Amino acid sequence: MHGLWWSFIRGLLILLAVAGSIGWLIYRSLKRSDEPERLLVKLAVTGLIILAMAFTIPGFAQAQDATRAFIVILGAVYGIILGIIWAPTIGAIVSKPFTSLYDGGDQEVTPEPFYSIAHAKRKQAKFQEAIAEVHRQLARFPGDFAGQMLLADIQAEDLKDLQAAEMTVHRLIAQPELPPENITAALHHLADWHLKIHQDQEAARQALEKVVELFPDTLAAQTASQRIAHLCTAEPLVSSHDRRKITVAHSDQRLGLRKGPPGSIPPAGDPAAVASHYVKHLEQYPLDSEAREKLALIYADHYQRLDLAMGELEQLITQPNQSAKQVVHWLNLVADLQIKYAADALAAGQTLQRIIDQYPGSASAEVAERRKTLLKLEGRANEKSQAIKLGSYENNVGLKRP
Repeated sequence: MHGLWWSFIRGLLILLAVAGSIGWLIYRSLKRSDEPERLLVKLAVTGLIILAMAFTIPGFAQAQDATRAFIVILGAVYGIILGIIWAPTIGAIVSKPFTSLYDGGDQEVTPEPFYSIAHAKRKQAKFQEAIAEVHRQLARFPGDFAGQMLLADIQAEDLKDLQAAEMTVHRLIAQPELPPENITAALHHLADWHLKIHQDQEAARQALEKVVELFPDTLAAQTASQRIAHLCTAEPLVSSHDRRKITVAHSDQRLGLRKGPPGSIPPAGDPAAVASHYVKHLEQYPLDSEAREKLALIYADHYQRLDLAMGELEQLITQPNQSAKQVVHWLNLVADLQIKYAADALAAGQTLQRIIDQYPGSASAEVAERRKTLLKLEGRANEKSQAIKLGSYENNVGLKRP
């Protein structure tokens, strides 16, 4: 008795497992199918055929006369019908691994905004239609950075509506979880538009100072501070308007030593005046690495003061948030000066070792390692140069800062 109950329970469990597996396969197939209604019809017809086979074939099999021969014919008919129903599906399953190499298979494509229409409208000078198309895409993808920047670009560059572009940028950077690099790029673009369209240095400065405020003590803040330092001097103001040419009368070459308008750069041929200008400039913008590097080169080339040059370059090297590329450049420059003006291969080797220690395994470290082996050759090329006696030359007028 117990054996019968155990056989019944075991058969029931097997039946439930088979039914569950078939049900899961049907559900999964319906979910992944492009035509679930058609698949349901196929499954229903297949079920009816299986029921018909279950009722008809056993009856013919129990017959004792020639009617048993109809089993073969009936089975062939059922097989043909099932083949007609399922042959396309089976063929698709077999060929799917090969077709997926070309069409991507069942991999879902991430929806993305589509701005080609907006770009086409913009090229046709249909700016309002381009803006409408951008808004249409932003309605579907409200947080898309590229779309919002495209909208601000059309407003600033094409419609010359810098106020609207500025509002778009400020709405953009106020979005939560926006990557810092996107915020920085948007504010730099805003500064570019202020300089290009209205030549408004103060508004550009405010946009760049926003970067420093949002991301203090970072490389982004360092880059923004560098641009701020050059707004009054080397920053080019790109303008679509033709400027009137001004003829300047000839004056003495030492005009750069005289007090001029704020931010004016003395003539390049007067190193003393240029050095004095850079000293005053760095008092106001101490993070201007370009000006500090040029000042260091003037100290070494013109004043033969390698100690002062090293001091300026060391400030750049030890300044926080500098990129590895810049630090390597300045360390190589220090080695150049140590070889050129002091013929000190040992000191230059120690400087190059700093690159190797700071960036082990990098390409810069490999270059520094190779250069260390060639320092003696570099030193021989500068043997005829007089070695500088550090600390004995006191031509420091206008150079040292308190």
